[in-house]
Amino acid sequence: MAHWASPSRTRLAVIRRYGIAALSVAVALGLALLVRRFEGMAVASFLMAIALTVWYAGRRAGFLAIVLSILSVDYFFLPPINHFTMNLSDLPYLAVFTSFGLVFSWFSASRRRTVQELRQVRTELEAKVAERTAELLRSEALLAEGERLTHTGTWAFNPATKEVIFSSAETYRLFGFEPEKGRPSFEEWAERVHPKDRERVLRDVVTGAVDYEVDFRTVLPDGAIRHIHGAGHPVFSASGDLVEFVGSAMDVTERKRTEEALRQTEYYLAEGERLTHTGSYAWNAESGLVYTSAELLRVFGFDPEKPAPPHPAFRQRVHPDDLAMFDALGEKSVREGADVDWVYRIVLPDGTLKYLHVVARPVFNASGEVVGNIGTTRDITERKLAEQDRERLHQAEADLAYISRVTTMGELTASLAHEIKQPMAAAVTNASACLRWLTRDHPDVEEAREAASRMVKDVTRAADIISRIRLLFKKGESQRELLDVNEVIREMIVLLHDEATRHLVSIQTELAEGLPRVKADRVLLQQVFMNLMLNGIEAMKDTSAAGELTIKSRRAEDGQLLISIGDTGAGLPAQQPDQIFDAFFTTKPQGTGMGLPISRSIVESHGGRLWATRNGARGATFQFTLPCEALAHQSA
Repeated sequence: MAHWASPSRTRLAVIRRYGIAALSVAVALGLALLVRRFEGMAVASFLMAIALTVWYAGRRAGFLAIVLSILSVDYFFLPPINHFTMNLSDLPYLAVFTSFGLVFSWFSASRRRTVQELRQVRTELEAKVAERTAELLRSEALLAEGERLTHTGTWAFNPATKEVIFSSAETYRLFGFEPEKGRPSFEEWAERVHPKDRERVLRDVVTGAVDYEVDFRTVLPDGAIRHIHGAGHPVFSASGDLVEFVGSAMDVTERKRTEEALRQTEYYLAEGERLTHTGSYAWNAESGLVYTSAELLRVFGFDPEKPAPPHPAFRQRVHPDDLAMFDALGEKSVREGADVDWVYRIVLPDGTLKYLHVVARPVFNASGEVVGNIGTTRDITERKLAEQDRERLHQAEADLAYISRVTTMGELTASLAHEIKQPMAAAVTNASACLRWLTRDHPDVEEAREAASRMVKDVTRAADIISRIRLLFKKGESQRELLDVNEVIREMIVLLHDEATRHLVSIQTELAEGLPRVKADRVLLQQVFMNLMLNGIEAMKDTSAAGELTIKSRRAEDGQLLISIGDTGAGLPAQQPDQIFDAFFTTKPQGTGMGLPISRSIVESHGGRLWATRNGARGATFQFTLPCEALAHQSA
């Protein structure tokens, strides 16, 4: 349709232009006929028609108007009137009309070019304005999005009128306003500032005339509190008068919360370091110490309120005997990238000696080279002193246990002498018999050999008893080995058999077979059995009936070995039976009250537990547990 409409519109435009020429000349002719007696006025009307045609219809229609005007003048105004003569009298009109048409055509063309150029300029200007407007709208949208993402609003304030003349959408949001409800007054803005911050903020905004930055809080209608970081800049007129303040407001609530959480974490870390006497540090091979915690400064005797001293100041406080190793480990950590785990000593200016435990790891750069290390240093002086005290206590306990053993063995001198006397006497008897068999007229070598064999057995038995006695008298460091508990029980029965017999006490055993071995000190374990068995024998020596000492061994439900030694004596004290394990508590006139406490200490040092129970009708049972070797391996 558009293809066929274009020629039609073109023809209509041509007809309209030439129609304007004909109509203009017709109107001019009418006017000329009305004023025909004024010849000049008639020419003027035709000139006006030519001018209008050239101005509105163009040059070609203007030529038509010139031709029509000359014909009209020739026909209606030049003699012979009402005839077309076309003689020389028409030339002046032709020259005037043509010249006027050409001049006016030039003016018209100039006007159209100017109009066209102005239209082109306007079009270009409108395009540029539209483009600039689009850019401004895009910039405004990006700015608004940037403000939304960064939670930063902008504003402008007139301090003279106390009017907020501009606020971005994000500023409205930060203060809890809705832009759709209109612009809030300055008082409404001020009311959203936290009461404790309001006076300070208004002083900077209203009365100040300099750049400022201020942190404050806003209280939203729902009671929520936001932390705001504000910045303002004064704008002055040419005469130096303050015109307005422009500024920004940034929501830093999350940053404040993060900072508070970080401060809380730092406090917990510092408090934890203070409570555990553990300091932390970071050391760089080129620049030295780059970080030291407050507790590290306190550990080394420096003031934590002052700047940290350089690395040499710390090194000067290392104990002279540990200084070489201190330097060697530091160099090794940098050279080989090795971890450091070491205990060394420092000496403070007042002579205080401290033990420090340092644990450090190397720090590598992007190329894998060691550039320093970070680590912790813990003050373990109290632990070291406690270990030394514990070692002295263990030595005192060992000495006390030794004295207890010696004292007990002294009390058993008669029984032990009788125990040794029996195999020695038997050995003498067998030696005499051997001599008799050999001194006969016909020596009976076979009988003499049997007598000699019996003598060897008796002497061996006596030697074993003496060895066991010597072992109990031995003083030295505790040496643990894998032991068969049943074997230890049998050894102690042999040693105490005569003492039990002397007090009419029989020893019964119920020893489970196939029990796992325990890792224990043989001498200390023998002392426990000796103390408990002698306590049972002494508890039954004053009873009217014969006593019975029962020793049992089995495996408990938890897998440990359970050993019990029961008697039929007087039993435990009626009041506070656990008191028997207290040091120096005894129910025997000649007792020291140390046997049971030492026995419990020995059992507990082996990972077991010792306790006592009543037997009901009479007597008491002492029981203790020992971890077997299989359980020890599982725990490890």
